[in-house]
Amino acid sequence: MPNAPRDVAQIRLDNALRLFDEFVAATVKHPDAAALRGLERRFAERLQIQPSYWSQIKSRSRQIGERLARQFEQLSHKPVFWMDQEHGSAPSGAAPVAASVTDLNPSLPQDDDERFIVGLVLTYYRRHPQRARTRLLDLLGEVLTPPTEAASPAGIRPTKPQSQAPAAAASEASAWEQVAKGIAPLKPKKR
Repeated sequence: MPNAPRDVAQIRLDNALRLFDEFVAATVKHPDAAALRGLERRFAERLQIQPSYWSQIKSRSRQIGERLARQFEQLSHKPVFWMDQEHGSAPSGAAPVAASVTDLNPSLPQDDDERFIVGLVLTYYRRHPQRARTRLLDLLGEVLTPPTEAASPAGIRPTKPQSQAPAAAASEASAWEQVAKGIAPLKPKKR
């Protein structure tokens, strides 16, 4: 069946994802940390629904009914019945949104695991900013700075030839030092 009609529920879902893509593109034009946080929550607020409800719509556990479709159209400044019509190639779920956001800013979390880790780090930083900054820089410095040949375990050979390994290690170590130097110290909170 080459031109089988698609059901309205799927068309509405595709259009809701299209609205979210538009929202992300409009928000990320001026990327700053505050604008990039909580995009899905802010999108749900714009449509006057709960973020959990938007999550259920995306996961296909809820469908967009007639009243909600009209609400989405009105709040997104689309013509009546826009949600019920196909508009070009359909988005295939959250992938195009994630791709568009990460193309514009690859440092954004790309999946739930990354969002969880970023959330943990932010929670720690917000509770203890000075201690978090120091500990995280120490930890990342240990992980991102390659070990010297003397510190490598016996029996394990470096993957690069001996002549290239020290130069590469020095280059990576100096790059990490430059990043660490470029981070300004925190200002104490005013009380």
